[in-house]
Amino acid sequence: MSFLWENTLLAIIAFAILYWLLSRYAFGPLFSIMEKRRELVMSQMNEAAQTREQAIAYVEEQKQALEQARKEAHDIIEQSRQTGGKQAESILADAKAEATRLKDDAVREIESEKNKAVAALRNELGTASVQIASRLIKKEVENGPAQEELVNQYLNEVGGRQ
Repeated sequence: MSFLWENTLLAIIAFAILYWLLSRYAFGPLFSIMEKRRELVMSQMNEAAQTREQAIAYVEEQKQALEQARKEAHDIIEQSRQTGGKQAESILADAKAEATRLKDDAVREIESEKNKAVAALRNELGTASVQIASRLIKKEVENGPAQEELVNQYLNEVGGRQ
């Protein structure tokens, strides 16, 4: 094996010409395409990062909205409890007042009926007493022992009417 300088020189010249042709016609467009590809990848990575940041911000916003909604729901429930309690107390107070009023009305009505009954009884007793007295006087004039029987009979009548 021998080493020939001419072949080496010829290979270097061919390599130089090939390099010059590649750099003039192939490397420029190839590097241009590679640069465009790199820019595209970088822009997609930036968009992905922005989208991720927007998603994180959206999730945080949704968490805050959910927390606010829970707080409002809790406030509404608490307000409903308070309102219900107040309404229950109001209804209870109204019922007690109505019961007291009905009781007082019933007591007055009972008292009125009692007074009427006592007055009617007195009136009836007075009438019966007058009748007894008149019969006694009449019988006394007529008969002595029958008088006692007549008093007992009228007392039984008056006692039976009560």
